[in-house]
Amino acid sequence: MEDTNSKSKTLKIVLGVLVVVLLGVGFYTAKLYNEKKETEATLVREKQEVMKDLDIMAKQYDEAISENDVANENLIEARARIQELMDSLKISQNSVNSLWRYKKKYMALQEEMDALLEENDRLKTENTDLAISLDSMYIDLEERNKYTDSLLVQNTELATIVEDASSLQAVGLRGLGVIERNSGKLIPTERARRSSKIRICYTVAKNTLSQEGDKELYVQVIDPNNNVLGANEQIQFEDEILNYSVISKFNYENKNLDICEFIGKTNNEKFEPGRYVVSVYNSKHKVSSTEFILK
Repeated sequence: MEDTNSKSKTLKIVLGVLVVVLLGVGFYTAKLYNEKKETEATLVREKQEVMKDLDIMAKQYDEAISENDVANENLIEARARIQELMDSLKISQNSVNSLWRYKKKYMALQEEMDALLEENDRLKTENTDLAISLDSMYIDLEERNKYTDSLLVQNTELATIVEDASSLQAVGLRGLGVIERNSGKLIPTERARRSSKIRICYTVAKNTLSQEGDKELYVQVIDPNNNVLGANEQIQFEDEILNYSVISKFNYENKNLDICEFIGKTNNEKFEPGRYVVSVYNSKHKVSSTEFILK
Protein backbone atom coordinates (compact mmCIF):
# COMPACT_ATOMS: atom_id res chain seq x y z
CA MET A 1 0.00 0.00 0.00
CA GLU A 2 2.85 2.36 0.89
CA ASP A 3 4.70 1.42 -2.35
CA THR A 4 1.70 2.40 -4.40
CA ASN A 5 1.41 5.82 -2.72
CA SER A 6 5.14 6.41 -3.17
CA LYS A 7 4.97 5.69 -6.92
CA SER A 8 1.98 7.95 -7.27
CA LYS A 9 3.79 10.84 -5.64
CA THR A 10 6.86 10.29 -7.84
CA LEU A 11 4.71 10.29 -10.94
CA LYS A 12 3.06 13.52 -9.93
CA ILE A 13 6.42 15.15 -9.38
CA VAL A 14 7.68 14.01 -12.79
CA LEU A 15 4.51 15.25 -14.46
CA GLY A 16 4.86 18.56 -12.68
CA VAL A 17 8.45 18.91 -13.83
CA LEU A 18 7.46 18.08 -17.43
CA VAL A 19 4.70 20.65 -17.32
CA VAL A 20 7.13 23.28 -16.07
CA VAL A 21 9.68 22.33 -18.73
CA LEU A 22 7.06 22.46 -21.48
CA LEU A 23 5.82 25.81 -20.28
CA GLY A 24 9.40 27.12 -20.22
CA VAL A 25 10.14 25.81 -23.70
CA GLY A 26 6.92 27.32 -24.98
CA PHE A 27 7.70 30.68 -23.41
CA TYR A 28 11.25 30.64 -24.76
CA THR A 29 10.07 29.65 -28.22
CA ALA A 30 7.51 32.44 -28.22
CA LYS A 31 10.19 34.89 -27.09
CA LEU A 32 12.56 33.80 -29.85
CA TYR A 33 9.78 34.08 -32.43
CA ASN A 34 8.91 37.60 -31.28
CA GLU A 35 12.56 38.63 -31.29
CA LYS A 36 12.95 37.24 -34.80
CA LYS A 37 9.92 39.23 -35.95
CA GLU A 38 11.27 42.38 -34.34
CA THR A 39 14.70 41.78 -35.86
CA GLU A 40 13.21 41.26 -39.32
CA ALA A 41 11.11 44.41 -38.96
CA THR A 42 14.20 46.34 -37.84
CA LEU A 43 16.20 45.02 -40.77
CA VAL A 44 13.42 45.98 -43.19
CA ARG A 45 13.30 49.52 -41.76
CA GLU A 46 17.07 49.91 -41.89
CA LYS A 47 17.13 48.51 -45.43
CA GLN A 48 14.50 51.06 -46.45
CA GLU A 49 16.53 53.84 -44.80
CA VAL A 50 19.67 52.81 -46.67
CA MET A 51 17.65 52.65 -49.90
CA LYS A 52 16.25 56.12 -49.15
CA ASP A 53 19.74 57.50 -48.48
CA LEU A 54 21.02 55.99 -51.73
CA ASP A 55 18.09 57.51 -53.62
CA ILE A 56 18.89 60.95 -52.16
CA MET A 57 22.53 60.48 -53.13
CA ALA A 58 21.51 59.49 -56.67
CA LYS A 59 19.38 62.64 -57.01
CA GLN A 60 22.29 64.80 -55.85
CA TYR A 61 24.43 63.26 -58.58
CA ASP A 62 21.66 63.79 -61.15
CA GLU A 63 21.46 67.45 -60.20
CA ALA A 64 25.23 67.90 -60.34
CA ILE A 65 25.41 66.17 -63.74
CA SER A 66 22.58 68.30 -65.19
CA GLU A 67 24.32 71.51 -64.13
CA ASN A 68 27.42 70.68 -66.20
CA ASP A 69 27.47 71.75 -69.85
CA VAL A 70 30.20 69.16 -70.47
CA ALA A 71 29.63 65.62 -69.15
CA ASN A 72 31.70 64.85 -66.05
CA GLU A 73 32.71 61.22 -66.44
CA ASN A 74 33.58 60.82 -62.74
CA LEU A 75 30.09 61.92 -61.68
CA ILE A 76 28.43 59.67 -64.26
CA GLU A 77 30.45 56.63 -63.17
CA ALA A 78 29.72 57.28 -59.47
CA ARG A 79 26.01 57.64 -60.26
CA ALA A 80 26.10 54.27 -62.04
CA ARG A 81 27.70 52.60 -59.00
CA ILE A 82 24.92 53.91 -56.76
CA GLN A 83 22.29 52.53 -59.12
CA GLU A 84 24.00 49.14 -59.09
CA LEU A 85 24.05 49.15 -55.28
CA MET A 86 20.36 50.08 -55.14
CA ASP A 87 19.42 47.29 -57.56
CA SER A 88 21.45 44.78 -55.54
CA LEU A 89 19.96 45.95 -52.22
CA LYS A 90 16.39 45.48 -53.50
CA ILE A 91 16.89 41.74 -54.02
CA SER A 92 19.21 41.12 -51.05
CA GLN A 93 18.28 38.95 -48.03
CA ASN A 94 17.21 40.67 -44.83
CA SER A 95 20.19 39.64 -42.74
CA VAL A 96 22.42 41.57 -40.36
CA ASN A 97 25.59 40.65 -42.24
CA SER A 98 24.09 41.56 -45.61
CA LEU A 99 22.76 44.90 -44.38
CA TRP A 100 26.07 45.74 -42.73
CA ARG A 101 27.91 45.15 -46.01
CA TYR A 102 25.56 47.53 -47.82
CA LYS A 103 25.92 50.16 -45.09
CA LYS A 104 29.71 49.98 -45.47
CA LYS A 105 29.40 50.42 -49.25
CA TYR A 106 26.98 53.29 -48.73
CA MET A 107 29.39 55.08 -46.35
CA ALA A 108 32.23 54.62 -48.84
CA LEU A 109 30.04 56.03 -51.61
CA GLN A 110 29.06 58.93 -49.35
CA GLU A 111 32.72 59.84 -48.84
CA GLU A 112 33.34 59.54 -52.56
CA MET A 113 30.33 61.74 -53.33
CA ASP A 114 31.44 64.45 -50.90
CA ALA A 115 34.85 64.56 -52.59
CA LEU A 116 33.41 64.50 -56.14
CA LEU A 117 30.81 67.19 -55.49
CA GLU A 118 33.41 69.40 -53.82
CA GLU A 119 35.62 68.96 -56.88
CA ASN A 120 32.64 69.62 -59.14
CA ASP A 121 31.83 72.87 -57.29
CA ARG A 122 35.45 73.95 -57.68
CA LEU A 123 35.36 73.22 -61.40
CA LYS A 124 32.06 75.10 -61.77
CA THR A 125 33.59 78.13 -60.06
CA GLU A 126 36.64 77.93 -62.31
CA ASN A 127 34.42 77.57 -65.38
CA THR A 128 32.36 80.59 -64.31
CA ASP A 129 35.52 82.64 -63.79
CA LEU A 130 36.82 81.43 -67.14
CA ALA A 131 33.55 82.32 -68.87
CA ILE A 132 33.67 85.82 -67.34
CA SER A 133 37.28 86.15 -68.46
CA LEU A 134 36.41 84.97 -71.98
CA ASP A 135 33.49 87.39 -72.15
CA SER A 136 35.81 90.20 -71.11
CA MET A 137 38.37 89.12 -73.71
CA TYR A 138 35.63 88.90 -76.34
CA ILE A 139 34.47 92.42 -75.51
CA ASP A 140 38.06 93.69 -75.68
CA LEU A 141 38.54 91.89 -79.00
CA GLU A 142 35.33 93.39 -80.37
CA GLU A 143 36.47 96.85 -79.31
CA ARG A 144 39.87 96.29 -80.92
CA ASN A 145 38.23 95.03 -84.11
CA LYS A 146 36.01 98.11 -84.18
CA TYR A 147 39.06 100.30 -83.62
CA THR A 148 40.97 98.42 -86.34
CA ASP A 149 38.02 98.73 -88.74
CA SER A 150 37.83 102.42 -87.93
CA LEU A 151 41.56 102.84 -88.65
CA LEU A 152 41.16 100.88 -91.88
CA VAL A 153 38.32 103.14 -92.99
CA GLN A 154 40.31 106.22 -92.02
CA ASN A 155 43.41 104.94 -93.83
CA THR A 156 41.33 104.12 -96.92
CA GLU A 157 39.76 107.55 -96.84
CA LEU A 158 43.16 109.15 -96.27
CA ALA A 159 44.66 107.16 -99.15
CA THR A 160 41.79 108.31 -101.37
CA ILE A 161 42.31 111.90 -100.28
CA VAL A 162 46.06 111.67 -100.92
CA GLU A 163 45.45 110.01 -104.30
CA ASP A 164 42.95 112.69 -105.26
CA ALA A 165 45.21 115.45 -103.95
CA SER A 166 48.23 114.09 -105.86
CA SER A 167 46.29 113.70 -109.12
CA LEU A 168 47.41 115.96 -111.94
CA GLN A 169 44.87 118.59 -112.97
CA ALA A 170 44.27 120.25 -116.31
CA VAL A 171 43.40 123.94 -116.17
CA GLY A 172 42.65 126.53 -118.83
CA LEU A 173 41.24 123.90 -121.18
CA ARG A 174 40.16 125.36 -124.51
CA GLY A 175 39.43 124.09 -127.99
CA LEU A 176 39.13 125.82 -131.38
CA GLY A 177 39.38 125.20 -135.09
CA VAL A 178 42.57 126.22 -136.93
CA ILE A 179 43.62 126.67 -140.53
CA GLU A 180 47.05 125.21 -141.19
CA ARG A 181 49.06 127.02 -143.95
CA ASN A 182 51.69 125.28 -146.05
CA SER A 183 54.28 127.16 -144.04
CA GLY A 184 52.98 125.51 -140.89
CA LYS A 185 51.40 128.69 -139.59
CA LEU A 186 48.12 128.18 -137.70
CA ILE A 187 45.24 130.59 -138.02
CA PRO A 188 42.30 130.35 -135.61
CA THR A 189 38.85 130.05 -137.18
CA GLU A 190 35.28 129.54 -136.12
CA ARG A 191 34.29 128.05 -139.44
CA ALA A 192 33.85 124.29 -139.46
CA ARG A 193 34.36 123.86 -143.20
CA ARG A 194 37.56 125.91 -143.19
CA SER A 195 39.11 124.20 -140.19
CA SER A 196 42.05 121.94 -141.01
CA LYS A 197 42.40 120.67 -137.48
CA ILE A 198 40.99 121.11 -134.01
CA ARG A 199 43.48 122.45 -131.52
CA ILE A 200 43.12 121.48 -127.83
CA CYS A 201 45.29 123.31 -125.30
CA TYR A 202 45.49 123.16 -121.51
CA THR A 203 47.92 123.61 -118.66
CA VAL A 204 49.01 120.80 -116.35
CA ALA A 205 48.99 122.57 -113.00
CA LYS A 206 51.88 122.33 -110.57
CA ASN A 207 51.19 119.79 -107.79
CA THR A 208 53.90 119.19 -105.19
CA LEU A 209 52.13 116.02 -104.02
CA SER A 210 52.51 114.38 -107.43
CA GLN A 211 55.76 112.59 -108.22
CA GLU A 212 57.91 113.76 -111.11
CA GLY A 213 58.34 111.60 -114.17
CA ASP A 214 56.62 110.46 -117.34
CA LYS A 215 52.88 111.05 -117.22
CA GLU A 216 49.92 110.82 -119.56
CA LEU A 217 46.45 112.30 -119.78
CA TYR A 218 43.65 111.28 -122.15
CA VAL A 219 41.92 113.86 -124.33
CA GLN A 220 38.45 113.18 -125.67
CA VAL A 221 36.78 115.31 -128.33
CA ILE A 222 33.13 114.65 -129.26
CA ASP A 223 31.64 116.26 -132.37
CA PRO A 224 28.06 117.52 -132.84
CA ASN A 225 26.99 114.03 -134.00
CA ASN A 226 28.26 112.52 -130.74
CA ASN A 227 31.22 110.84 -132.43
CA VAL A 228 34.63 110.59 -130.76
CA LEU A 229 37.13 112.23 -133.09
CA GLY A 230 40.79 111.41 -133.54
CA ALA A 231 42.09 107.94 -132.69
CA ASN A 232 38.77 106.89 -131.07
CA GLU A 233 40.50 104.05 -129.22
CA GLN A 234 39.46 102.42 -125.98
CA ILE A 235 41.21 101.88 -122.68
CA GLN A 236 39.78 100.13 -119.62
CA PHE A 237 40.17 101.34 -116.04
CA GLU A 238 38.84 98.68 -113.63
CA ASP A 239 35.15 98.42 -114.61
CA GLU A 240 35.04 101.52 -116.83
CA ILE A 241 35.96 101.93 -120.48
CA LEU A 242 37.12 105.27 -121.92
CA ASN A 243 37.05 106.21 -125.61
CA TYR A 244 39.78 108.79 -126.20
CA SER A 245 40.87 110.93 -129.14
CA VAL A 246 44.55 111.35 -128.27
CA ILE A 247 46.96 110.62 -125.40
CA SER A 248 48.99 113.52 -124.04
CA LYS A 249 52.35 112.10 -123.01
CA PHE A 250 54.81 114.36 -121.19
CA ASN A 251 57.54 114.52 -118.56
CA TYR A 252 56.25 116.17 -115.41
CA GLU A 253 58.76 118.23 -113.42
CA ASN A 254 56.55 119.60 -110.66
CA LYS A 255 55.81 122.87 -112.41
CA ASN A 256 53.14 124.26 -114.71
CA LEU A 257 53.30 122.71 -118.15
CA ASP A 258 51.44 123.94 -121.25
CA ILE A 259 50.26 121.23 -123.60
CA CYS A 260 48.52 121.41 -127.00
CA GLU A 261 47.13 118.53 -129.02
CA PHE A 262 45.72 118.46 -132.56
CA ILE A 263 42.83 116.41 -133.87
CA GLY A 264 42.84 115.98 -137.65
CA LYS A 265 40.01 115.23 -140.03
CA THR A 266 38.94 111.62 -140.48
CA ASN A 267 39.40 110.45 -144.10
CA ASN A 268 39.80 114.12 -145.11
CA GLU A 269 36.14 114.76 -144.26
CA LYS A 270 34.98 118.21 -143.27
CA PHE A 271 34.31 119.07 -139.64
CA GLU A 272 30.62 119.37 -138.91
CA PRO A 273 29.28 122.68 -137.67
CA GLY A 274 27.90 122.66 -134.13
CA ARG A 275 28.94 122.14 -130.53
CA TYR A 276 32.14 120.25 -129.70
CA VAL A 277 32.76 118.85 -126.21
CA VAL A 278 36.34 118.45 -124.98
CA SER A 279 37.28 116.48 -121.84
CA VAL A 280 40.62 115.60 -120.24
CA TYR A 281 40.92 112.40 -118.13
CA ASN A 282 43.52 111.33 -115.61
CA SER A 283 42.95 107.59 -115.88
CA LYS A 284 39.18 107.20 -115.38
CA HIS A 285 38.76 110.55 -113.60
CA LYS A 286 37.64 113.55 -115.61
CA VAL A 287 39.85 116.47 -114.52
CA SER A 288 38.62 119.14 -116.93
CA SER A 289 35.94 119.77 -119.54
CA THR A 290 34.94 122.54 -121.94
CA GLU A 291 33.08 123.09 -125.21
CA PHE A 292 33.25 125.33 -128.25
CA ILE A 293 31.19 126.04 -131.36
CA LEU A 294 32.18 125.76 -134.98
CA LYS A 295 29.85 127.51 -137.41
